[in-house]
Amino acid sequence: MKTVPAFSCAINRARFQSLRSFGKHACAFSGMLLLVALSAAAASAQTPAGYSAGKFTITSAVLGEERTILVRTPAGYEANTVKYPVLYMTDGDAHLGHTSGTIEFLARNGRISELIVVGITNTDRTRDLTPTRPTGEDNHLATAGGADKFLKFIETELIPEVEKRYRVQPYRILAGHSLGGLFAIHTMISRPGLFKSYVAVSPSLQWDNQVVVKRADDFFKSRKEFNATLFMSLGNEPGAISESFKSFKDLLSTITVKGFEWEAQQMEDEDHGSVVLRSHYAGLRKTYSGWQVPRDQQTGLVTGGLPAAEAHYKKLSEKFGYAIPVPENLINLIGYQYLAAGKGEDAITTFKTNVDRYPMSANVYDSLAEAYEKNGRIDLAAPLYEKAASLGAQNKDPNLAIYKTNYARASEKVKVAEAAKKNEK
Repeated sequence: MKTVPAFSCAINRARFQSLRSFGKHACAFSGMLLLVALSAAAASAQTPAGYSAGKFTITSAVLGEERTILVRTPAGYEANTVKYPVLYMTDGDAHLGHTSGTIEFLARNGRISELIVVGITNTDRTRDLTPTRPTGEDNHLATAGGADKFLKFIETELIPEVEKRYRVQPYRILAGHSLGGLFAIHTMISRPGLFKSYVAVSPSLQWDNQVVVKRADDFFKSRKEFNATLFMSLGNEPGAISESFKSFKDLLSTITVKGFEWEAQQMEDEDHGSVVLRSHYAGLRKTYSGWQVPRDQQTGLVTGGLPAAEAHYKKLSEKFGYAIPVPENLINLIGYQYLAAGKGEDAITTFKTNVDRYPMSANVYDSLAEAYEKNGRIDLAAPLYEKAASLGAQNKDPNLAIYKTNYARASEKVKVAEAAKKNEK
C-alpha cells in the first residue's frame, strides 16, 4: 500500500490526530404495585458486556447478606496511576452497560472527566430503595422501608471497599432510577456530603404520600449552604409520579441555598423505562457544567493555549474539590493547533509538556515525533516514534498500527538521510 506523505495536508492531519487522542398514599395500591413490578423488570432486563473490570462481592454485616458489585474502570486504567471520581448506581446490572458508553463518549469529547462506575445489583430493591413502609398496605410491600439500612451499607461497607480496591478521587455521584431515584433524593437529604452530585431519573416521589418531598422541604428550610448538584428527570408518565415530580420541582424553585445547583427535565417522548439513557447523559452534563475548556466560537479552537487551559482546570479543581490536571488529549489538541498554524517550536514545547506529564502514553511520543518531523528533525522523530510503537504494544493501544507505520516511515527517512551524507563524503 502506498504510504501517504506525512504532511500532505497538515490541517486535516491535525484534526485526525486530535480526534485520535480523544480516543485514547399518593397513588392507589394497585398503581404502586405496578410501579414496583415495572421497575423490577427494567432492573433485570440487561446484563453488561464488554467491560473487563468485572465484579466483586461483599458479605454485608449491615444487610446480613452477600451483595454483588459490578465495576467499570476507564480505558487505560491498568496502565496508569490516575485517580478517578466514582459514579455509584442502583440497579447496576440494568444500567452499567449503556451508562459506561455514555461516559466514554462524553469524556472523549471533553465534556466530563472519566469515571469509575460502581453498579450495585439487587436482591430486594423495594426493601433497599424505599425510606418508609406505607401504613395499611398488605404483605406485597412487607419488606419496604429499608433505605436507611441500605444507605448505611453503602456508606460503611461499599464505599470503603471501593476506595480500598481502586484509585479514586474524593468526588462521588449517585444515580438511581424509579425507586432508585427516590433513594437518591432520600440520600441527598439524609446524608448530605456523602455524595457531591445526584441523578434521580423518574424518581418515585409519590411514595407514601410524598414523604421524601416533605422531608426535603424541612431539609432546605434548615440550610443556608449546600454544595451539591441535583439533576432529575421524568418521561411521559401521567398520574401520581408526575404530580409528585411537579411538587418537588415547585419546592426547589422556592429555595435559595448557597452552592446548590439543580435542574429538572421532562422528556415527553420517553417513557418510564426509556428515559434512563438520555437522563444519565443530561445528568452527567449537569454535574460537569462548565467542564469544557473555552473555545473560540468562530473557529472552535481552544483559546489562550496551555496557560489558559491551566487556569481553567485550576478553577475546576476548586469547584470539584481535588486537583484536576489538564488532560492529555487537550494538551495534545493545543499542540496540534500550534502545528497547523505553523508554530512548530510552540507545538514542540507543548508536546514535550505532555510527555513529561503522561510518560506512559504512546500517543504523546507519537505527537512529539510528528512535530519534530514536520520541523525537519527526523533524527529526533524516529526514536520517539519507536517509543510510541513500543508503548503501544505494551499497553495494547488501539492506534498501534499507526505508531508502527510512522516508525517505519521515519526509519526509512533516517536511512535515506544517512546514505546521502555518506555519498557526500
